[in-house]
Amino acid sequence: MLIIDSKDCENIDKALKKYKKKFEKSRVLLQLRERQAFIKPSIRRRMEVLKAVYKQQLNTGQLDK
Repeated sequence: MLIIDSKDCENIDKALKKYKKKFEKSRVLLQLRERQAFIKPSIRRRMEVLKAVYKQQLNTGQLDK
């Protein structure tokens, strides 16, 4: 549960902005989307390896944009 401390004179827009930022940092929505479908561990590892290879190719300049 997210709790936002707001002062009495604080604008509701500022409080809403604080809430949105805190919600984004907590990564609740990302976890919810990950849990919608089950991904086998072998496929998850394969995706991580492919992502690492892609990043390495970008850093070394082998991959042209």
